Amino acid sequence: MGGSAVAQVFGQLGDEAPDVRNKDLIKDYFDAIEQLHEAGIVLAYHDISDGGLFTCLVEMCIAGRCGMNVTLDTICKSTGTADVISTLFNEELGAVFQLRKKDEINFHRCFATCGPPDGLIKRIGKTSSLRSFSSEKLAINIYYRMDLLYHSAISKLHQAWASTSYQMAKLRDNPACADSEYESLLDAQDPGLSYNLTFKPADDILLFTTKLSNRLSLTNRPRVAILREQGSNGQSEMAFAFMSAGFTAVDVHMSDLLSGRESFNYFTGLAACGGFSYGDVLGAGQGWAKTVLLRQDIREEFANFFARKDTFALGVCNGCQFLTRLKALIPGAEAWPSFQRNVSEQYEARYCMAEILDDITRPSVFLHGMAGTTMPIALSHGEGRAHFAGAPDQSAAAETLLAAKQVPIRYVDHYLRPTMTYPANPNGSPAGIAGVRSADGCVLAIMPHPERCVLNPGSWVPPGAEDEWGNYGPWFRVFQSARRWVG
Repeated sequence: MGGSAVAQVFGQLGDEAPDVRNKDLIKDYFDAIEQLHEAGIVLAYHDISDGGLFTCLVEMCIAGRCGMNVTLDTICKSTGTADVISTLFNEELGAVFQLRKKDEINFHRCFATCGPPDGLIKRIGKTSSLRSFSSEKLAINIYYRMDLLYHSAISKLHQAWASTSYQMAKLRDNPACADSEYESLLDAQDPGLSYNLTFKPADDILLFTTKLSNRLSLTNRPRVAILREQGSNGQSEMAFAFMSAGFTAVDVHMSDLLSGRESFNYFTGLAACGGFSYGDVLGAGQGWAKTVLLRQDIREEFANFFARKDTFALGVCNGCQFLTRLKALIPGAEAWPSFQRNVSEQYEARYCMAEILDDITRPSVFLHGMAGTTMPIALSHGEGRAHFAGAPDQSAAAETLLAAKQVPIRYVDHYLRPTMTYPANPNGSPAGIAGVRSADGCVLAIMPHPERCVLNPGSWVPPGAEDEWGNYGPWFRVFQSARRWVG
């Protein structure tokens, strides 16, 4: 128990620490782990070396949104306090595997010729989920024989697990946001992330003539300017997404426009990338936008591009902030907000639920068949709160923009409701606004990152979706839709 977390809690050091006596046993164990991984038998896995068995089990329950009934009969000598604490909190080498009952024989076979000697593999319990128990009973129960030694709701343990981070966040961030996130951990019925699609990601939505054109020529595909400025960092993902959808992606730095080396005359699309132009020193996207607005020739270059009826523009993250600062040059963007400092007062890098909205009378170039879809999306920004300059009532201004059908994406909670609650709404945008579009649908400016969610599998996909969707995830539809529109 020497040096263990529980020893530190009681102000002790201990005189015997965990050690490794047989390195070959570790190598054999690793070989067995590889076999299990290839066989797809293990549902979950966690070592017990950081906080002991108890911490391991609790963390597995938190991550898996499940409860657990554990029996110590085969691994604990008695119900004596010293034996129970030693069993639950020692940090010797060990691990917990979750597997289906039907796979138990195959699990043991993987360890038959390598790994721990006979007698070191023990069955210690089984999980329970919301499907079999009410949220109030979603708990961890630890037994010795028939005696219940410990019981606690997983939601309470989750709060305890997060308490240190919570206390730090209250000092560092907006305390109200820290409180909101901490309280959300008590919602044991929270369904978590989900995909609720109104389309099939594997469907080919390109027109026959478009597909024929793509096959006949790899060099004459529609050209998209992957626009970046000093501090941009999302150009590679953006280029990949557009190229995969059938475009020719061309790297265009602002210096290329300023020097006259490039012109938008030869492009169908413009994609302003994410990042931190000029380190956000002048405010998010401000410096980048000023490069355009304060140079008459460059201002005209952008204005002429936006005025054309055969072009589209996409701005993501810093690119979204940039485009909204250019709203005076974009037809149908007069009511757009700018994007300001997050209410949390921190940079937010999360995976949040979003809802797709669209105007069927003036559909977006980028959202073909996606209206009504809710699904997770990656976001990374410090200034993503929609702010309507001069509006005394931010909520009313947001609702007006919603009514005008110029909000194509908004944050929703895990119950799929539009939300202002942190962290489901990660920046405090009124009405959950996560992006805006022009009235004609040709310009889309959004804070989350669809280009970082193109490949399948992404950060998380539901069971079976990886095979059903193919190589690309649902957010790839944004780029396919643009290719369909170009024709």
